Amino acid sequence: MRSTRIAISAAMLGALALPVLSATTASAAPTTASALPAVGCHNLPPLPYAVHAKAVTIRSKASSKSTALGVLYKSHKFTVSKKSGNWLYITDKSTGVKGWVSGTYVYRDVRMCLD
Repeated sequence: MRSTRIAISAAMLGALALPVLSATTASAAPTTASALPAVGCHNLPPLPYAVHAKAVTIRSKASSKSTALGVLYKSHKFTVSKKSGNWLYITDKSTGVKGWVSGTYVYRDVRMCLD
């Protein structure tokens, strides 16, 4: 029983070490990618705000208990003018309604930088 555990442990460690060893040998080989100019995406402007739910309630104050003024759908165009905590003050261009929406459902996507 004990020798079986040792054999399984050794096999698992070998399986885990194999990708690490192959990665170090692969990175030691010269690549042509270093000849390309390095352009980072950190200096690019942030991505636009987007609705990440089917619909979000537009409220009169930055509170979930405030009066509902309308509904912001994914298909609506909107602009964000200010932010308070996790709430965004928006203007819904499709309906003309202005109010607060939760930042839990309306936020910017994160840009993936591949360096």
